Formats: sequence, structure tokens, C-alpha cells
Amino acid sequence: MNTSLRQLFTAVIALFAILGLSTTKLMTIQANSLNSDPRNTRALYHEYGAPRGAILASDGTVIAKSDKSDDAFSYQRSYANGPLYAPVTGYFSVTTRADRGIEASRNTLLSGENSSLWLSKFKSLFTGEENKGANIETSINPKLQKLAYQLLGSQQGAVVAMEPKTGRILAMVSTPSYDPNGLASHNSANVNKTYQALISDKGNPMLNRTTSELYPPGSTFKIVVAATALENGYDTNTSVPAGSSYTLPGTRTQLTNTSSAAAGSNGNMQLLDAFAYSSNTAFAQLGVKLGNEKIADQAKKMGFGSSITVDGTSSSGLTMKATASKFPDNATNDRLALASIGQGDTLETPLLNAMIASAVANDGKMMQPTLVDRVRASDLSVVSESSPSTFSQAFSKDTAGKLNTMMQAVITKEDPQLQLANAKVAAKTGTAQIGNNSANDSWITGFAPADDPKIAVAVVVHNVNAFGSEAAGPIMQQVMQEALNK
Repeated sequence: MNTSLRQLFTAVIALFAILGLSTTKLMTIQANSLNSDPRNTRALYHEYGAPRGAILASDGTVIAKSDKSDDAFSYQRSYANGPLYAPVTGYFSVTTRADRGIEASRNTLLSGENSSLWLSKFKSLFTGEENKGANIETSINPKLQKLAYQLLGSQQGAVVAMEPKTGRILAMVSTPSYDPNGLASHNSANVNKTYQALISDKGNPMLNRTTSELYPPGSTFKIVVAATALENGYDTNTSVPAGSSYTLPGTRTQLTNTSSAAAGSNGNMQLLDAFAYSSNTAFAQLGVKLGNEKIADQAKKMGFGSSITVDGTSSSGLTMKATASKFPDNATNDRLALASIGQGDTLETPLLNAMIASAVANDGKMMQPTLVDRVRASDLSVVSESSPSTFSQAFSKDTAGKLNTMMQAVITKEDPQLQLANAKVAAKTGTAQIGNNSANDSWITGFAPADDPKIAVAVVVHNVNAFGSEAAGPIMQQVMQEALNK
């Protein structure tokens, strides 16, 4: 073989090798990214060419579904009571596909492309039927969801209700909300216009405030400090320093209470009363006495610092996670005093506040939150089913029992108007100052019945001139009452 032929042969072999490598890269390494690229119109038509599975509430109410359409996309996604369920469902769009909610966290199941649906896909090859997506059955109670949404009304805030013993989320409400139907249109220009209007809205309606917004928790954080004290030798009748005012260490700043009962007698009061009357001076001093390390360690056991998974896995879609709540690891004593009463550097999601109340109700065991009960294939066979699992042992059963007693005292001693007619309530209110003009984040978290807990609820109402017992308390009370009605 002469030199020219040898060089030509080498070049041809090299080109075939390059072609093989590039094809392999496209078909394997880059396949997923190319399929999910919104510019890939072939993948877009493929996704819209088959019926996407439905999303259902716990009673079977369909809250998202796909119907036949007369255009090139074959199926139209629609959302019943869109704004009500938007934090749960998210949306599915021709421009961004699914990027939040269950539409994202269970995307491959809804689309029918998940490997767990292989039998359905196999059957469709022989029957000639369309490959249908799986249906997602959520734990959301429509009555509780609707009531909480109505009670929040035009206010900015969030409500989370859950079962303490299982972690099942019964309600997930965030206001203001948005209508996913506006983003499900097949007209990309209209979708982009709607999306831009939503992200430009100062109320940030697309934000799921139950999981993705951090608020100063105010006095609801005293549950964490009280748990730290009880886990370190204190009891409900232990005398702690209180007083009508307390000078933050190293400063001239005076911390005061909102009621005379919170000052105690002769500058002291029992831990139970300090909790029930929400004494800022007592808990600020208690936080400093316990020290940053002990409170921070206890807070971590109770979920602070963790990005909590709410739904989905990497194989099912874009995992739905709650933003990590924050408590300082190395605060100076003045900052620690403020953090110990839920101000300053302490920030928390409504979901975690509901989980903490649930842990008190569940003998100190904090359950992993879940939003989906089960997944069914199009033939109604069960693909997967959620089962309760422990997130952490937040504190001992003995501590849980004492916290339960203390939270019941909040209602009996300070807020009897929040009691239920047919059940004892355990709760903790909170009012976090967020501005100079009487602007507060008003909180409450609790559970009922206190002696046999069935539901835990956390409520935050943002930027109101009201205490937690006034703005958030009645919402919790009515949601609990509805849940316990038979």
C-alpha cells in the first residue's frame, strides 16, 4: 500500500471513530439533557403527544388533568381551582415544562417515561394504545385546603396541616397564589407574557411560602429553647429569671414583654408559666444560660439547617425540597438572646414549624413529611405507595410530654379563646417584629386533640399589625375544627 492510500485509509478510520464517539455521546451521555432542553421541539411534541397522568386530592378529586386538544400538541393540561392547589401541583408548560410542585417532582411518572412503568409501556406496544402517564394521589384534604385558603384571603401567608404520626401533609396553602392554567396554554407568546407578569408581581405569587420562604418565627421558637432546657435537666416547675425588662449582654438595648404576667414575680417564674405567657425576658436569659452550642444542637435535631425533602427523587423528576431553616452556630450573647425568642438570626419555614409541633404530639419523633400517598399506573395498579418514616428523634418522650403540657397551658392560661369545643388544644403563638411601624409576622403552631393528636397546624400571616393569637390563631382553630368534625 503506497503512502497516499495509507494516509487516506487512516483518515477514514479516524473519521469513523470520531463519528462513533460523537453518536455515542449524543445517545447516552447527553440524551437526558437534550431531551429536557426546552429548545428541543421534537421532545416537546413527544411529551404533549400522550396523555399526562392526573394529580388527585386524597378524596379522589382531580386537581390536574390532560384532555384531548385540536392543535398540534394533542393534549391540553388543565387545573381545577388552580390558585387553590398551585403550591401543590405546580404547572406544566410548553416553555418550561415542569419546574415546581408535583408536576416537577413526579414528572417522569406523569409523563409515562419512568422505568417503573415498563409494564404499561410494554403492553402499549402490543395493543397499539397510547402510553399513558401514571396518576398521582396526594394526601391533600380538599376541605382543609379550601378552608385555609379562604381564611388567609388577601393576606400574605401560609398554612401547613399534617398528621403528626405519619407526616402526611393535609393542607399546603400559600397566598397570594397564581393560576397554573395561564401557564398551561399552548400559545408560547401568551405563556411568556403571563410568566413575566407573575415574576414581576411584588407579591411573588409563584413562591410556595410553606416551603421556600423563611420567616422570623417569633415566640414559636421558644418550643426549641424549652426542649433544650428540658433535655438538660430543667423541669416545668424550674424557676427561671424573668423580669419586666432585660438588657441584652454587652449593649444598652432593653428587651421587654408584651404583658405584665410575662414578668413573673420578683423577677422569677416557673418555666411552664414563662412559656405560657411567652416571657421574652425569661427566654432570652434562658437562651444565654443554656448557651449557643446546646440550643444549636437541639435545633438541628428538630430540623434546622436541613433542606427537607417533601416529595420526589432524582429518578422521578425535580425533587421538591424545603429551604433550610436557620439558627446561628456562633452568636454573641446579645444575638443569642434575640435568636432564642425567634428574632434576629433565627429564620424558619412554616413546614418545619408544623413538623416541630408534630414532634411534640408524637412523643418526640419527627416524621418525614410526605405529599403523595400513592402512584397508580393507567390500569389502576399501584406503582408505589408512601409509608411513614422517621426524620429524627427530636427529643425524648418525657420532654415531649412536658412540652405538650406547656403548650396546653398557652391555651388555658393565655389564649382560651382558641380552645375547641370538643378537644383540648396545645399550641404556641409567636409575633415577630419585622419593621418599625408595628409590622409583624404573626404565627401559631399547635396540635389537637392534645391527649390524642390527629392534626398539627402551623400558620404565618406576614406583615400585619396584630399578634399571632389574633391573626394566625383563629385560622389554626378553624382548620383544626374542620379536621376533627365527623
